[in-house]
Amino acid sequence: MFHFIVNPNAGRNDKAKYKQLIRLIKSNKEHAIWETTEPLEAVSFTKKAIAEGATRIIAVGGDGTINEVASVLVDTNIPLGIIPFGSGNGLARHLELPLHFIQAYQKAIEGNIQKIDTCSLNGRPFFCTAGIGFDASVAHQFASGNGRGLFNYIKATLMTLFKYTPISLSINNDPTEQVYSLTIANANQFGNNAFISPFSNIQDGVFEITKIKKVNLWEAAFIGLRLFNKTIQAAEKVSIQSSTSLSIRYAQNQPMHLDGENIFTEVNDLHFSIKPNSLQVIV
Repeated sequence: MFHFIVNPNAGRNDKAKYKQLIRLIKSNKEHAIWETTEPLEAVSFTKKAIAEGATRIIAVGGDGTINEVASVLVDTNIPLGIIPFGSGNGLARHLELPLHFIQAYQKAIEGNIQKIDTCSLNGRPFFCTAGIGFDASVAHQFASGNGRGLFNYIKATLMTLFKYTPISLSINNDPTEQVYSLTIANANQFGNNAFISPFSNIQDGVFEITKIKKVNLWEAAFIGLRLFNKTIQAAEKVSIQSSTSLSIRYAQNQPMHLDGENIFTEVNDLHFSIKPNSLQVIV
């Protein structure tokens, strides 16, 4: 039986398409649907779906919903399907999945299975990107806004750009330095084809660390433009390195993003690791 974990309030918020998708899922009596109403409910629904004998579990929503479902499926033999309904859809775009919901539904039902890597922050899984600094501040501004979608993300970016100041941190016990942002990338993009690590391979057993050094306003703007033509690695103040582990010492209660979700640092020490070939996905 295929189980669908659905977030009805995902980023696109297109009620007509959502209702059409639900009718499509319900047209097969063998399908089960779980609709979330609050954060982290997708986690408990996924566990219940497993207990009920699900053979495929399909997440319908944005990267946050996908993260909740996928985090339960790590190291299991149950594959994850994705029907992207979010604002950025970073993981779906990296996997080159259809963005149209009907085509995505067919892919989730009929697609092949492959294994991908899982990253973690202090034991908490993520599958696309995580980061601190400017991008985290944008995620915080975006989360506090009234709308979703690309337009509102651009608006949040511009609002953050003019008031943001670099952060101080220590990487792998090196001396404290100031950086504009630091991103840990399993996938190649944040979403919306903003490629923070253009050459990341989600199956190679390593993640990439994209560090943007302290920059001025104009340098930051031009780096932002490079995100969308896959040339950020060519910027003078950007470095990208591959690794299997990373330790960062940073301040507590600071904005951070994890698979597109706005969170705050709970401790000073942030430890990142990767588990190769630990999640089955339908592509």
